[in-house]
Amino acid sequence: MISAGDFRNGITLDMDGAVYQIVEFQHVKPGKGAAFVRTKIKNVMTGAVVERTFRPTEKFPSARIDRVDMQYVKRHNIEIHNARGVYSIPMAEFAIFGVLELYKQGKFFQQNQVEKQWEKRRNLSELFGKQVCIAGCGSVGTECAKRFSAFGCRITGVDLYPREDETYEKMVGIENLSEVLSKSDIVILTLPLTEETRYLMNEEKFSQMKDGAILVNIARGAVVDTEALKREMPRLGGAVLDVFEEEPLGEDSPLWEMEKVIVTPHNSFVGDGNARRLAGVIYEHIRR
Repeated sequence: MISAGDFRNGITLDMDGAVYQIVEFQHVKPGKGAAFVRTKIKNVMTGAVVERTFRPTEKFPSARIDRVDMQYVKRHNIEIHNARGVYSIPMAEFAIFGVLELYKQGKFFQQNQVEKQWEKRRNLSELFGKQVCIAGCGSVGTECAKRFSAFGCRITGVDLYPREDETYEKMVGIENLSEVLSKSDIVILTLPLTEETRYLMNEEKFSQMKDGAILVNIARGAVVDTEALKREMPRLGGAVLDVFEEEPLGEDSPLWEMEKVIVTPHNSFVGDGNARRLAGVIYEHIRR
């Protein structure tokens, strides 16, 4: 989501069922009146340019079309829509899986099964009552919040554009992340990668996490300073990493062999319901 107050030329927006690109904007602050943003936006399909005025706090989904051949799209009169929500459920389930794998020490029991060893563990952890920080409260973050809440966790959302949302116990701005980290047992990253979020989890932020806390990154690899994470791993409870700055992860990376780290190959979005949800999204757009 992006607020009108943060509009810049070239940004693409999902608005009123179509994709628009900002071609001109102006922040206006009248003497005694409320501030507003005056824009010219271009429909990327038709090329039509319209003028719209927004309040700075109005928010809109951004539309990533940087990998789309727009000339081909225009020549063939193809409409572009987003697939919001299609992958959110499997990603949220993956976050639950990763934390439970660490809390219930799945690696230990799996290895014992291979070796036919009957050995109990008395130091397993519970999700119930844990404080969870979800950084990035869009579709994926909100699905995570629903599922961790069902396990009896307390959920604090951290977002670039905080809002009222009953799914979360509370939601605060990104500037409050340090305070939330210091109180959280589990930190889940679902943020988009922007200049503001690049290396958001750096050495300073990791130092503010609780001893034994778990980090889950299903956002973008560069949201995390990998070197800082490696240094902090001995005191953390674990890390669930599905995304990396460089993919595939190099064979020489020490992350592969760290006992408390789960490494997966950018696979968290996969689920057997994706095709059905995507078909539903496509159907709804055609029906309109």
